[in-house]
Amino acid sequence: MTQIESSHPIPAGEAIDGDAAWAAVLRRDRARDGHFVTGVLSTGIYCRPSCAARHPRRENVRFFRDGAAARAAGLRPCRRCLPDDVARDEAGIARALAYIAAEAEPPSLDAVAAVAGYAPHHFLRLFRRATGLTPAAYARALRARRAETALKETETVTEALYDAGYAAPARFYAEAPARLGMTPSAWRDGGRGVSIRWAIAPTSLGAMLVAATDRGICRLSFDEDESVLADRFPHADIAPGGAELADLVRRTVAAVEEPERPHDLPLDVKGTAFQEAVWRELSRIPPGETLSYAALAAKVGRPGAARAAGSACGANNVAVLIPCHRAKRGDGTLGGYAYGLAIKQELLAREGREG
Repeated sequence: MTQIESSHPIPAGEAIDGDAAWAAVLRRDRARDGHFVTGVLSTGIYCRPSCAARHPRRENVRFFRDGAAARAAGLRPCRRCLPDDVARDEAGIARALAYIAAEAEPPSLDAVAAVAGYAPHHFLRLFRRATGLTPAAYARALRARRAETALKETETVTEALYDAGYAAPARFYAEAPARLGMTPSAWRDGGRGVSIRWAIAPTSLGAMLVAATDRGICRLSFDEDESVLADRFPHADIAPGGAELADLVRRTVAAVEEPERPHDLPLDVKGTAFQEAVWRELSRIPPGETLSYAALAAKVGRPGAARAAGSACGANNVAVLIPCHRAKRGDGTLGGYAYGLAIKQELLAREGREG
């Protein structure tokens, strides 16, 4: 790890990795905002890593733990990226998330923005950048997550919808099928009334299980059999796919063999609002690149939740199609992978990165 020069002493064990910091500056990584500031000695200013200004020469750059350290070195904040506003933005997002969670119905954008302390149009950009969702979409996802939990814990669907905060059955039934991939009653009853078709196909990574509902692929895994489906959906109609699944299997094998190519395979995968936000960010990582669990957590508005981001990767039911193999530990090592590190390494190698 490279110790970066600074007039502000950095506590032991918290040296800034200069190469990693500079790489974050070059890609204008918003996920690193708040982790350090970039001091430009030739101009006397300091910026966020994501600052849109023209990049300075590397030899003129010093990295500081925060704005206070940069100011102590005689630098002033950039008027373009306003690096000292990062903490304010994070606090505003935190207030907004707490407010949304406490409301039974999704609140209006104006109401959430007022709680956060921003004008609505500006707050919408901040919220999308932090969570990947609009406030309304986040509220709906949160309410649907409560519904999923309530469906498993209550005796009737009616109880579940009121426990989750729905004001009327019509809204619950309108929203839940799109999120759960099946009706609320079927979800609660372990897939009762739902048809899941499966097949096992050979690939260069080993035997691959593909299972799909009418909506899309609900399971893609390696070295597993159909018993995993029975465990998750004990009351579903689970049967071999046969000819009706052949084309989907063929396209899935192609996606696995060439993970660097984009795919348009339909998916039927559901998780918590946090898990789905992590999966969305995983899908945005370009082939051949990786992102740390900490960076994933920051991108979905939960800085410091690296362990939870790792768990969200582990909860991914469709290997390769949602590329959790592109996530790694903060120290650069690959971390875990449900189907073994050899497969993770091979997928990254095929994408042009040797892990």
